[in-house]
Amino acid sequence: MTVLPIVDQNFSQLPIIDIINLVSPTSNSCDMVADQIRQACQNYGFFYIVRHGVDQQLQKQLENISQQFFAQDVETKLKIRMALGGRAWRGYFPVRNELTSGKPDLKEGIYFGTELAEDHPLVTASTPMHGRNLFPSHIPQFRETVLEYIQSMTQLGHTLMTGIALSLGLEKSYFADRYTKDPLILFRIFNYPPNSSSQTEWGVGEHTDYGVLTILKQDNVGGLQIKSKSGWIDAPPIPDSFICNIGDMLDRMTQGLYRSTPHRVRNLSTTNRLSFPFFFDPNFNIEVKPIELNQVIKDNKEERWDKTSVHEFRGTYGEYLLNKVSKAFPELQQKVL
Repeated sequence: MTVLPIVDQNFSQLPIIDIINLVSPTSNSCDMVADQIRQACQNYGFFYIVRHGVDQQLQKQLENISQQFFAQDVETKLKIRMALGGRAWRGYFPVRNELTSGKPDLKEGIYFGTELAEDHPLVTASTPMHGRNLFPSHIPQFRETVLEYIQSMTQLGHTLMTGIALSLGLEKSYFADRYTKDPLILFRIFNYPPNSSSQTEWGVGEHTDYGVLTILKQDNVGGLQIKSKSGWIDAPPIPDSFICNIGDMLDRMTQGLYRSTPHRVRNLSTTNRLSFPFFFDPNFNIEVKPIELNQVIKDNKEERWDKTSVHEFRGTYGEYLLNKVSKAFPELQQKVL
């Protein structure tokens, strides 16, 4: 295995981690990867992964169908609008319809999740954010590609959580046993239109993710920025890599040892920017509790842009999530609450 350096005293460049030994583990082969994950989570909250095993042709097909979808007129895209997704919280939203910290984002997108039949117990119980996806019927292989990608990324999420467990000195099945055996899977396809020089809007403003782990595929345009210990830094595209980052629930579990790191996006190019964030989250109905660790870190709510604590919350992950997403689409919140 090629050992990639991950130490950067200036915190100006995200670490790159080769995870082949997590994907295809052999005896004691995961120790070095776990150590790199630990350093990355403590120093950045973000890291690239390479040799992840996700099929390149599948990724290319996903980009192709996404470009086809966003090239359509708004009226056509609105045929799968989120208002039609109901409590499943699925479908398309136009540019500036999603809010971050109360401000409209300069992006459009489609929300997806695990595909559940209408007779699934979670659906018949009207559980928010569970159900069927909405797909455009006239773009060949759109549905099949998205569902195959979700399946592939779910497996990668399970793999990475074993590495995160090992990085904390826990049994590799720690998270699967308690939180992610049946994870809440949320997947987005975002399109950021070109941002003219006269505009000061963010594609998405400063925020942290809500769950445990985000695995991001981005195209070759760039625009993602991370708030590191030395300030805001770029996270440019690296061929055949994904960017991983910690969510609020892993921050909560580790009592702040692994922080959920603020990030933002601004597309300064003259072309559209596609990104594909995949959220691997705790089960919707599970209460997330702290892990018994030797190190207890002080709450950082005063340092956060929203001045809220991920450690003071009491309730299930679903309750935490619904409180957040209802603020992203206020006009749709009655659909899930």
